[in-house]
Amino acid sequence: MRVTNKEELEELIERVKSAQREYATYSQKKVDEIFRRAAIAANDNRISLAKLAVEDTGMGIVEDKVIKNHFSAEFIYNKYKDDKTCGIVEHDTSFGLKKIAEPVGVLAGIVPVTNPTSTTIFKSLIALKTRNAIIFSPHPRAKRCTTEAARIVLEAAVKAGAPEGIIGWIDEPSIEMSQTLMRHKYISMILATGGPGMVKAAYSSGKPAIGVGSGNTPVVVDETCHLKMAVSSILMSKTFDNGVICASEQSVVVVDEVYEDVKKEFSERGAYILSPEEKKQVGEVVIVDGHVNPQIVGKPAYQIAELAGLEVPESTKVLIAEVEKIGEAEPFSYEKLSPTLAMYRANKFADAVDIAVELVRFGGIGHTSVLYTELINQGRIDYFGSKMKTGRCLINMPASQGAIGDIYNFKLDPSLTLGCGSWGGNSVSENVGVRHLLNIKTIAERKENMLWFRVPEKIYFKYGSLPTAMSELEHKKRAFIVTDKPLYDLGYADKIIDELDEMGIDHKVFSDVEPDPSITTVEKAVKQMRNFGPDIIIALGGGSPMDAAKIMWLKYEHPEAEFKELSMTFMDIRKRIYQFPKLGKKACFVAIPTTSGTGSEVTPFAVVTDDKTGIKYPIADYELTPDMAIVDPDLVLSMPPKLAAYSGFDALVHAIEAYVSVLSNEYTKGLALEAIRLVFKYLPRSYKNGSEDRKAKEKMHYAATTAGMAFANAFLGICHSMAHKLGSTFDLPHGLANGLLITPIIKYNATDVPIKQASFPQYKYPLSKRRYAKIAEHLQLGGNSDDQKVDLLIKEINKLRREIDMPMTIEEAGVSESNFYKKLDKMAELAFDDQCTGANPRYPLIDEIKGLYTKAFKGEI
Repeated sequence: MRVTNKEELEELIERVKSAQREYATYSQKKVDEIFRRAAIAANDNRISLAKLAVEDTGMGIVEDKVIKNHFSAEFIYNKYKDDKTCGIVEHDTSFGLKKIAEPVGVLAGIVPVTNPTSTTIFKSLIALKTRNAIIFSPHPRAKRCTTEAARIVLEAAVKAGAPEGIIGWIDEPSIEMSQTLMRHKYISMILATGGPGMVKAAYSSGKPAIGVGSGNTPVVVDETCHLKMAVSSILMSKTFDNGVICASEQSVVVVDEVYEDVKKEFSERGAYILSPEEKKQVGEVVIVDGHVNPQIVGKPAYQIAELAGLEVPESTKVLIAEVEKIGEAEPFSYEKLSPTLAMYRANKFADAVDIAVELVRFGGIGHTSVLYTELINQGRIDYFGSKMKTGRCLINMPASQGAIGDIYNFKLDPSLTLGCGSWGGNSVSENVGVRHLLNIKTIAERKENMLWFRVPEKIYFKYGSLPTAMSELEHKKRAFIVTDKPLYDLGYADKIIDELDEMGIDHKVFSDVEPDPSITTVEKAVKQMRNFGPDIIIALGGGSPMDAAKIMWLKYEHPEAEFKELSMTFMDIRKRIYQFPKLGKKACFVAIPTTSGTGSEVTPFAVVTDDKTGIKYPIADYELTPDMAIVDPDLVLSMPPKLAAYSGFDALVHAIEAYVSVLSNEYTKGLALEAIRLVFKYLPRSYKNGSEDRKAKEKMHYAATTAGMAFANAFLGICHSMAHKLGSTFDLPHGLANGLLITPIIKYNATDVPIKQASFPQYKYPLSKRRYAKIAEHLQLGGNSDDQKVDLLIKEINKLRREIDMPMTIEEAGVSESNFYKKLDKMAELAFDDQCTGANPRYPLIDEIKGLYTKAFKGEI
């Protein structure tokens, strides 16, 4: 039913109350499954909801709202998935203590215009996890996207077994309807996110309320901090969704010693420093009658400048005004919810903290503050924390991404509702998720999270290594060999069968793997596996047999696993909504490559296609890493020239993208550089001379595996994201698709002033240009500057492409112009959402991806 008046609202509340009574009787197991299914549904719809939010409100950036929706589903699920929220949640027999969780009842959810869909997802999920019901009152300018987000979560919850009326909403919101909802006798608690007036109304309703105060986040930058990281972090945060997050930085206070250096760094990274006259003009449109001007909220910097009658470059990230005063007479000292910043100069550190304290007192008490300093300065960190009356005192992290928790500090709870404590007139001072009656102050330092290096336990290589390596399997009983028909017909499987026969190991061959392995093929093989009962699975071939065998292994050991969940996109592999089951209890996995490119023999990646829908499921988890890889060059001597060329180029792009990835590390960089060197030296010989050049074939085989080890642990970037979609859309070989895209992408990534930088704690400021230059240095290409070295690297890549007779443009590869532009929008959106995108050093906008495709089509860099 539609709710447009008080009578219909009364009926809705009755229905939701009845549903909550039933839901309150559910077990933890049932609630957790409902919570999980709802999180998956929200995650699946993150892009469409982001688009709808921008369409409705005219605020922010689609791509950033996608991230917020993704965060609201994935990180909130990851945080609370194992929490006990039903019945006995704690039982200490030693002290005779038992705690029992009971739901609050029906919640009223007030949703802001700035973050409508992500807030709705967040509040819906925590309500479901705690056996509460919730009724949403959207902001009138965001009613369509808010109700759509609520509907998606509700339908998923009901499908998973929740009562039908457990989530409700007002279709035609108004102040009067919101107040009626908040004051209703059956509303047990209010979750209020919105403007000060709405939050005050929630607290004045006579109901228990959890709300948030205004943000006016000050940032203190001292002379000991990492200046490039500080400026990059502030710009990344302040431009995120065009500054609408309430925790985003509003003022920067810089100590005198580094003030000019910080100012210069801001200018060089895309900020625009306003002159005194320009500052006056912009100030008059930023704050009107003591309040932020709605016309500037969530708008890009250049449009705000236009409103003030100024013209600045469209690429301008933030407008910065140098100011001295704090208070009503200084517009820039307010919370501005836009890419605008005030910058203050302080004589010394203590003075800078005093300015920050005054800024918080003027307009953001209880919310968030940030300090950039060297971590050795624990005395300064403690002093800052003791002075700031803010619920979150962040150290060395971007405020927008840092304050919401679990990204730059894993112990800071993830939340889209940030409490400000009694200082801000709120009932909680922490990130909302658990109710508190105390003001809890949290000082969270930016920490680099643990990385990993995971490869097969055993990797055997060199000509003739196959028999010796397989002798390791002599204690096994039954081997299931997975390959494709051409390889089987050519007798490749016989080499393995002979070794198995000699060891007395029973064996069965499955040779029906197609170029794009399908779910039907996987299920056919798994059925044979269950009848045969292998304790070894041997994948023989290129990427397709190895991909298929990995999924067969998974389904053989865990038939309950679902492809849709296995392939779910994640932001952080450790926080994914779907947790992979452990593999290896029934069988070990041996990978034997017969091509030199995919590196699949040492990676945790696989792709399977649903042949009924045509959907490709890219699946990634370290459980899929083979136990043993046998890299015998004897098996690749007869590779066709085109296959050698394209697979070899795929290996090159694996290594290049792994080297510049935000997850690149000391263990992967050396592998990536060596793989790059080997490809440039030996791929032309391998392509032209074939089996006559045994050394070139050997080195290319090792290059592919070496690159595989690098990208298995550092991941890839947008070249692979875009190549996946380009190849599948126009039926182009994957290595060719990578070759057509890599040079414009290198040029795109190689900048010290990206529009957006990827969010990852280890990646402190833009490094990709320097890293590409290091590749050029490793190849001894010359050049006097990083820019020259990058250009020389691009020329060397193009030279290699010509040497192996690779088409130089998408058009030259046989794609017509009309067909290309017809598919361009969809390709770009899918590439943006590809799993590889998140590790790219420059976080792309969808329009930028379209531009890169267009350049590759015509051959522009």
